[in-house]
Amino acid sequence: MYDFRWPALVTLGMVALLFLMAINVGRARMKYGVAAPATSGNADFERVFRVQMNTLENAMLFLPSLWVFAVYLSATWAAALGLLWLASRLWYSVAYQQAAERRGPAFGLSMLCVLVLAAGGAWGVVKTLA
Repeated sequence: MYDFRWPALVTLGMVALLFLMAINVGRARMKYGVAAPATSGNADFERVFRVQMNTLENAMLFLPSLWVFAVYLSATWAAALGLLWLASRLWYSVAYQQAAERRGPAFGLSMLCVLVLAAGGAWGVVKTLA
């Protein structure tokens, strides 16, 4: 039997990150006076909102890639790459909220993590077909 405790903890870390970002958007709505359902009108609010939406979009690539990699290649390496993804999304959040042009390196790192997880997971699956 495989031990998936670490990828499971990374998954829960992702849930916590998304939850905190949702709270952050709620706070920003109050701070900048942007009433729901509006998503524009104040550049500072829009950056907070885009951080949440971009992370949700990225999470849809990250989560299945994490688990396919964990199941078919290595749960330990999946968790390590997952922790790096979490750190890069936190970095992304801070950088983007400060200035949109500062988000690039953190975005690139998070996408690299997803790419490695997806490619490694695909390789692991293909390996089992042979």
